[in-house]
Amino acid sequence: MVNKTQALQRMLNEDGVIAALAIDQRGSLKKMLAQNTDQQITDQDICEFKTVISQEMTAYSSAILLDPEYGLAAAKVRDRNCGLLLAYEKTGYDVSEPGRMPDLLPTCSVKRLKEAGADAIKFMLYYDVDEPQRINNQKQAFVERIGSECSAEGLPFFLELMSYDAKIDDTKSKEYAAIKPHKVIEMMSEFSLPRYNVDVLKVEVPVNMDYVAGFGTESIYTKAEAATYFKEQTKAANGVPFIFLSAGVSARMFQDTLYFAHEAGSTFNGVLCGRATWKDSVVPFAKDGKNAAKLWCDTQGRQNIAELNAVLKKTATPLSIPTLL
Repeated sequence: MVNKTQALQRMLNEDGVIAALAIDQRGSLKKMLAQNTDQQITDQDICEFKTVISQEMTAYSSAILLDPEYGLAAAKVRDRNCGLLLAYEKTGYDVSEPGRMPDLLPTCSVKRLKEAGADAIKFMLYYDVDEPQRINNQKQAFVERIGSECSAEGLPFFLELMSYDAKIDDTKSKEYAAIKPHKVIEMMSEFSLPRYNVDVLKVEVPVNMDYVAGFGTESIYTKAEAATYFKEQTKAANGVPFIFLSAGVSARMFQDTLYFAHEAGSTFNGVLCGRATWKDSVVPFAKDGKNAAKLWCDTQGRQNIAELNAVLKKTATPLSIPTLL
C-alpha cells in the first residue's frame, strides 16, 4: 500500500520543491472564457481548455491540481512525471447564510479520488478567524474529518486556506489589507495543529503586496513591516510544510513576491500557481480555439513556468519529508 511519504514525493521536483500548476477553477473559469467570446461556453469547452493546459504545460511542473468535475480527461494527458492533486470541495459557497460554509463534491470521497488517480487531495476552506466560534467550530470539525479520511487512504492532505472578513466585501481593498496579516497568520497557526492531519498548507502571502512600499502606488506597510509578517507566517506554520498560491496576480508580481518572501526569511516550500501562469491563454482559446491556446502555452506559457521555476530554485526551501503514516 502506498503511504503518504511516497505519494508526497510525487509532488516534488528534482530540487525537493513543490512547483505545481493549479487549474481546478470551475465557475470562475467559465466566466473568464465567456468574457472573451460571443459563443456559449459549454462543459466540454472547460474540459478541453484544462486538457490543453495539462498536455502542454505539465512537462515543466512537478504536479498539477485539477478538479474531478472537468479535469479527469486533463489528468490523463499530463506528463508522466507530473503528480496529480484532485480537489475535493464543491466550488463556491452558499451566499444565503453567514460563514461561507464549505461543502464536498457529493459523489466524491477520498477513496474515489484515489481510485481516479489522485496522488494527493486538496480541500479549499474560506476562514475568518474573527467570526463567531459557532461558525469556526463547524469548519474545524469539517477539516478534521477530511484529514482523517486522507490518513485512512494514505494520501497527503493539502489544505488551501483563503482568508476573509465577514464585514468587508473586497479582500483586495486597502481596508482589508490592513488586517490581512492577522487573518492569514492566525488561521495558519490553527490549522497547523496535529489534530487536522494536514500535510501541506496552501496559503496566501501574509500581506497584499500592492500596499507594500516600493511595490504599489500606495503603501500601508513598510518593507520592514511586511518582512516581519513573512517571518511570523513561517513561525505560525509550526513545522508544517507550506506553499504559496498566486491569487491571480501577474506572473511578474508573483515572482517578485517570492524573492521578497525569501529575503524576509520565509521558508515556504514551493507554489501551487494557477492564473499567474496560464490566464493569458484564455483569450486565444476563447477567440480562436485550442490550437491557438496550444501555441500560447508552448511560447509564453512555457516561458512563464521556466521563469517561475528559476525563481523557486533561488527562493524555495526544499521539503524535508518525514515518514507520514
